[in-house]
Amino acid sequence: MAKKTCDFPATAEGVAELVKCLRAPDGCPWDKAQTLASLRESLTGECAEVIEAIDLNDRGNLCEELGDLLMNVVFAAVVAEEENSFALRDVCKNVIAKMVRRHPHVFGAARAGDVDEVMRIWQKAKQAEKTPASGGSIYDKPIVSLSALDRATTVQKRAAKVGFDWIEQGGVMAKIEEETRELAEALAEGDDDHIDEELGDLLFAAVNLARFRKGRSAEELLRASCRKFVTRFQAVEQLAARDGRTAADCSAAELEEYYQNAKKMQI
Repeated sequence: MAKKTCDFPATAEGVAELVKCLRAPDGCPWDKAQTLASLRESLTGECAEVIEAIDLNDRGNLCEELGDLLMNVVFAAVVAEEENSFALRDVCKNVIAKMVRRHPHVFGAARAGDVDEVMRIWQKAKQAEKTPASGGSIYDKPIVSLSALDRATTVQKRAAKVGFDWIEQGGVMAKIEEETRELAEALAEGDDDHIDEELGDLLFAAVNLARFRKGRSAEELLRASCRKFVTRFQAVEQLAARDGRTAADCSAAELEEYYQNAKKMQI
């Protein structure tokens, strides 16, 4: 059997042609088996890898990861086209129309001299697109995020916009201390459901502090802490290797000693 052509144009349409080729009857069994539901996990992973490349300022890897993300987006559009729902052209058409509609200061008569004015115009355009909500709640529009930290931040920001917010940072710290005490009480009780509830409340309060400080987001802070921990534990592994051991060979106390030494090395 002759091999398929691999001469695809370097465009989004070219990627769509590639996906259709992979999903053809004589294509790849894995690609043919994919559905919109099965693509969710890979979409989540590719989004995370794009963000990581941006955080690490790794332009070479960012180019690769953006390509992987584009592949997933186009793949989903091709599957939808097979279902006669919509096609890649419709996705592009819709987003172009939306961006033109939401930029009247570029494509219309509106004027915007700074970012704040742009945001007001953007929100006004978004609001005009909505159908009136029956309840009028600030949470009528679902809050959707790949990250629970980002979701918590958005939940809190919506409440803050209508005045339900902390006055000063000390109040947020007091709330964190309150939730810490309540978690300790739940742990003493040994009630797993109560422990889970209070642990969630403590995480929510910690996100509130990050949001209130208006610095880096809780998501960014936790990603940075994860990277720091990984770097330090890699140092732990290296220190253990110098002693002719692996981390798995060490006791918890020995690993802690290595970890403290890694911290002293300012890793």
